[in-house]
Amino acid sequence: MTARTEQAVTGPATRNARLLGEALKSITERFPPRPVADVWPTTEAGIDDIVNRLESSPLREAVRHTQWCRVTGARQILGWLQQFPGASWQQRWNASPAAASGVEWNRKAVEWIATTSTGVTAPIVGSGLVGLVLADVLRPSLSWQMARRAQHMQERFPLVRDPEGFARLQTLAGPAGWDSLTGRRAVNDLIKIIVTKGGALANITVGDALEYRAALREHHTQSAGHTLFYAWLRRLGTLPDDAPTTLRNLSRATGQVGIAQLVDRYDLTCRPVRDLLVDYLTERRPELDYATLDNLSRFLALHFWADLEAHHPGIDSLHLAQEVAVQWKQRAQTKIVRRRRSDGTYNEVVSPRLDSSTLLIAVRALYLDLAQWAGEEPTRWGPWVAPCPIKEADLNVKKHGQRVKARMDQRTRQRLPALPTVVLAAKELLDKAQARLQALQTAPVGGRFEVFGETFTRTQRPGSTWVYDASGRRRDLAQRERRAFWGWAMVEFLQHTGARIEEMLEASHHSLIQYRLPKTGEVVPLLQIAPSKTDQERVLLVSPELADVLSTIITRIRDPQTGAVPQVAAYDYNERVWNPPIPLLFQYDRSGEISAMNGEFLRKCLNDVLDATGLTDADGCPLDFDPHDFRRIFITDAIRSGLPPHIAQVIAGHSDINTTMGYNAIYPAEAIEAHRAFIARRRALRPSEEYRTPTNEEWDAFLAHFEKRKLSLGTCARAFGTSCIHEHACVRCSLLRPELSQRDRLTEIRDNLLDRIAEAQREGWLGKVEGLEISLAGAEDKLTQLDAALKPSVIHLGLPTFGEIAARTT
Repeated sequence: MTARTEQAVTGPATRNARLLGEALKSITERFPPRPVADVWPTTEAGIDDIVNRLESSPLREAVRHTQWCRVTGARQILGWLQQFPGASWQQRWNASPAAASGVEWNRKAVEWIATTSTGVTAPIVGSGLVGLVLADVLRPSLSWQMARRAQHMQERFPLVRDPEGFARLQTLAGPAGWDSLTGRRAVNDLIKIIVTKGGALANITVGDALEYRAALREHHTQSAGHTLFYAWLRRLGTLPDDAPTTLRNLSRATGQVGIAQLVDRYDLTCRPVRDLLVDYLTERRPELDYATLDNLSRFLALHFWADLEAHHPGIDSLHLAQEVAVQWKQRAQTKIVRRRRSDGTYNEVVSPRLDSSTLLIAVRALYLDLAQWAGEEPTRWGPWVAPCPIKEADLNVKKHGQRVKARMDQRTRQRLPALPTVVLAAKELLDKAQARLQALQTAPVGGRFEVFGETFTRTQRPGSTWVYDASGRRRDLAQRERRAFWGWAMVEFLQHTGARIEEMLEASHHSLIQYRLPKTGEVVPLLQIAPSKTDQERVLLVSPELADVLSTIITRIRDPQTGAVPQVAAYDYNERVWNPPIPLLFQYDRSGEISAMNGEFLRKCLNDVLDATGLTDADGCPLDFDPHDFRRIFITDAIRSGLPPHIAQVIAGHSDINTTMGYNAIYPAEAIEAHRAFIARRRALRPSEEYRTPTNEEWDAFLAHFEKRKLSLGTCARAFGTSCIHEHACVRCSLLRPELSQRDRLTEIRDNLLDRIAEAQREGWLGKVEGLEISLAGAEDKLTQLDAALKPSVIHLGLPTFGEIAARTT
């Protein structure tokens, strides 16, 4: 397992699991299943009447031996059931040991029935039970049917019990869907529901489907692919309009739950504080969307109060001691993450919490809101008013934003050069996957074929896309081709639009619109991006490359029978609601059911592409790409290419241009190139002779100038081509830059000048004294410069007096 596929398991994720399936629980309460009956007309009939029905069409079998076994076995079973109490055959069946388990029936049916009949064999008893079920005399339970399989009943049931309904369903499903493995599985699911509850396809309710799904999950740990039967029921139009659009992922969806459930998932010990948080969130609910409400409840209930209860048991007040507040703020800066190793074990690491400032802001808002609301409702909020432990200085949002900006810029700089490699790898991966699948379809069942130097063996089952490679490992080439295609489509869509992943998933066939230019009449294709994060709708120009991608996607997802793009309902993971069915572009056939894609599936497709590139980061780990990285790269590349930032803001859908500039990873190379361009423009305005190639004499003179700048006391700073204004009396010159190492020498010169001035004054050389004093002033000035360089300058600001800061009165 690579570092890219490691998953972090944290406490909140585990506690959020309590809300999984809340949507299913709510739907189950709205749509109860039909009760299981034990009395109906056919189960109250006599043995002779039942036998006469088995002898008549459509229950009569064409093969005489099969018909004889059917009737004989039915008589033997009914004769055995007569010894049990009940007014109907179903009641007697329920009272018998046969109703407990289908496994026990398989093992002991012959032994049980042999006590009342002769000539009992397993084939005869099994055929008789099929006949009684087909005649709707007995209705075994769902759990009973899960334990055994009757292939002949699955073949005969649609022709006997509801021929018109199953014929219509077969037409809607199409030949490919009806004859597929998932199609046969869906028919079997519908048969089991009708066997248990009676009636026809039109009588199956939403509650029946949910009950069957629950029984299936209880009996089979792997129940994937058993949702197609419900999708077929919806296509039949027998379910109500407010029925769930699909049964898929209902057990993982939370739906919109109440505020009390959001808080109670964290098991807060202090009941008054728990009630306070519920009231506080209820008060703020009208101004928040559900995703923000969910995050706020997690911040306040889990990361704030549950953390305080864990480290300070018995705490019951928002008035926190200073040391308690300090310790909590320190813990709020980090989090403990459990990461899975390649061997399946976990290790705990402490990592910084990226949203720590958001957490502190939420807690500070709680305290300030309570203080403000207490003035309006003192009885309700006043007892909870307390000093806020989060000071304004703790919210260094500017520094946090700078760190995020630097981190995102570095991430963008690493991935921008790798984008062409990722795009090329996605296309190559798709081409190879399609070539393998095409070779599989032309290979005979069980035969071998070779593609790209790899040898595969096709499985024996007709219509299957599973193969065995040279090492004997199984592969599903259709699934690999599907993941390769959507990985390529995702990379192309994101790199050409810069859209968010939720915007890409919500793009539909209706998003493609046309605009006719008023002057030229040219038709321009546009892509309409639905409102997402900022609730702002925008329109993007479709480039030729993006048009090819979109046309390829639409061609793939069209219904082969109608030619239309199927309408599917997608689950909004932010708002926890199901969106109405629309012709989404990112949809696929999942076990026979057309389903909307989610971010989890597309990230797996993207990881396949990244594995094919073999790219690594600076640490040697596999380079990971997030869907949002394409958005940052798109904005950065657009601005670098000359697109004005305010236009990039509109295309990206940002409400603030500073957000757009935050996505732009500015390179130092850009400043260098801009400076070079400025120099080029300046040179174009200056005389060309100034930029001629210097002669050897001029170059030697230029080098000699810098060689002569070195002096005993320091360095001469006069410009090239200028003469010495002090006739090399360097101590007097302001252009002399003395060195610190020559301070002792400069002190000796000053002392010598003092001695010479004293001698000149003593001897009466007044003309000499004037020149020596000028040199002395220069030497002392140089010493002052050196002393200033050695000592840091200190400015005394002084202290204001009371009279300067206080008002005076007379």
